[in-house]
Parts: sequence; C-alpha cells; structure tokens
Amino acid sequence: MSQPKIPDEQWAQVIEKDGGPITYKKIPVPKPRPDEVLVKIKYSGVCHTDLHALMGDWPLERKTPVVGGHEGAGEVVAKGEMVTKVEVGDYAGIKWLNSSCMSCTFCMQADESICPHAQLSGYTVDGTFQEYAVANAAHAARIPKGTDLAAIAPILCAGLTVYKGLKESGARPGQTVAIVGAGGGLGSLAIQYAKAMGLHVLAIDGGAEKGEFCKELGAMAYIDFTTAKDLVAEVKAAAGDEGLGPHAVLLLAPREKPFQQATGYVRSRGTVVCIGMPAGAMVSMPVFDTVTRMITVKGSYVGNRQDTQEAIDFFVRGLIKAPYKIVGLSEVQNVFDMMKESKIVGRYVVDMTK
Repeated sequence: MSQPKIPDEQWAQVIEKDGGPITYKKIPVPKPRPDEVLVKIKYSGVCHTDLHALMGDWPLERKTPVVGGHEGAGEVVAKGEMVTKVEVGDYAGIKWLNSSCMSCTFCMQADESICPHAQLSGYTVDGTFQEYAVANAAHAARIPKGTDLAAIAPILCAGLTVYKGLKESGARPGQTVAIVGAGGGLGSLAIQYAKAMGLHVLAIDGGAEKGEFCKELGAMAYIDFTTAKDLVAEVKAAAGDEGLGPHAVLLLAPREKPFQQATGYVRSRGTVVCIGMPAGAMVSMPVFDTVTRMITVKGSYVGNRQDTQEAIDFFVRGLIKAPYKIVGLSEVQNVFDMMKESKIVGRYVVDMTK
C-alpha cells in the first residue's frame, strides 16, 4: 500500500506549567525511532490522570513541556525499521505505559508497568492529545480493524486499569465487589467488567444522577455517600449475606476519605484495591482490625500487555460499552474544569477532527 502523507506540523494540547491551563498550539509531528510506530490519533480519552499531570499533583518528575493524553486510538502511518509485528494501516492504541526496558526483573515477569525505566504517555513522553503520536511497537495495543475507535479509546487506560484491579482483587464469580467512584469514567467501566466477570456490584458515589447511571449499567445497589448517615453500615447491609460486607473493594475516587473507610466495610478476608491516586492522600487502617479480620490492602497500577489484550477482547465481544461524550481537541481544558468540579458522568473522548 502507498505510504500515507504525513504533515510537518499538527495541533496539540501541551502542558507548559503546573496548574495549567493546558495550551492548544501547533507543534512538529514526531518521527518514530527504530522500535516505534507513528499513530495517526483518531480519538483520545480524557482521564483524571491527565488532570493530575496538568496540576503537578504527584511526586513523579514530569517532562515539561509535554503533550498530554494517554488513551489514544488510531491508525499506524509509519514505523521504525526494527518493527516487524505491526504494519502501516493497522489499528493501534497508545496507553499510559508507552514503553519499558523489557529486560529488568519486573519486565521479565510481565510486571512491565513497574519497570524502573518505564516511559509514560502524557507524562514523561509526549502523549495522545495530538494528531500524531509515537509509541514503542511492543507496547502499542493491537486493535482489530473495524473497531469503533471512539468507543475503545477509554478502554486503553480506564478499562484496562479497572480490569486489572478486578483481577488483583481475587474476587470470584458470584461474589460482591464494592466500587467507589462508580459513576465516573473508571467506575462506569468497572461495573461492566465486574458484571462480565460474574461479580455482583455495589456502587458507591455521590448524587442521584450517578445512582441512576450506575443502576442502568448493572449495579445491584447504589450508596450515595452525600446522603448516607452511616456509610459503613449501609454498605454492609447493601452487600447482603447477613451484613458481612463485600468480598472486595475497588477505590477509584479522587479523594482521600474513601481510602480511610474501606477496611471498615470490606468483609473479613476481603481485599481492598487502591487504584485512584488523590494528590497527597494517605491510606490508614486500624491495625488490630486489619490483622484479626485478615484483610488485604494492595495497590493496582494499570496492566501489562496481556491484560491489555484481555480488556480489549471483552470490549470486542460486546460485553463492555464505554459511555462517553465527544469533544474537540481545543476543548480539553473545559473537560478538566468539569473534572475539578466533579461534574463528569462517564467519559469524555477527544475527536481529533473537531
């Protein structure tokens, strides 16, 4: 096939200082290195992590300036000379984990997300809020041709992250998982992945609109933390099974308080999985209760290449339908403003043609 025509310049959203605003401007189109692919981004999801990157919330050094974004879905338009498993014309996804060394002890054991040399899209390397972006070919997600690229974009981080978290929770089909932040971008996908994995979902979030949304997605019950008089007691009661509490908890909320509450309502021998990363937040738990009830508290950080393909497979089989709204590339700052005010239900996806 003939090589696609690639321009010299493109529009992008660039982080130039902590706190923003993000800058909409023209920049050069990057060129792929020998082991990279250049992807013409069609759509990119907007993740809360992108807001953390903009605000400089985390104790992790960020490249500045850097193009934001890490949920990019599009078509390969060029590749480096070492790339053999990806072809020009293939659909591909660019994730938070842009590359890793592939040779350290973590990479060798399929824990490449914790590789000490990992490069992160939209954080340590330029991300997907641009018309063309590069990624390491081994880490680029393989997306089947004919896939709705707008719909699959949120799967590349939000879907992958919650799917991995559910696997890490150890919850088995027929058991109950509480999802905190269930009405947001990650939560809306977590409900669907949990259902597809045979789990019962107890949704926790704030507001009646999010409650209806969670129930429509398949949650068996909804707890509104803004009106709950005793959240711990209400979660235990809603989980059924004589008030023992859910078998697992996924903490997706961008606030600290849920991280202090979860061990109070997870059942004995249950698992609390920390996924959301509120700025400066701490996890605390009563030691006596945690020990005597044999509670596990752990972190879960995105997923490896196999997790990625599994998460995509759930989507391709029609089991996951990411609820999203489309905006143009120039509107990313507006989405961040809504995030700050907790006004987003579901996910926003950037259409690069708008």
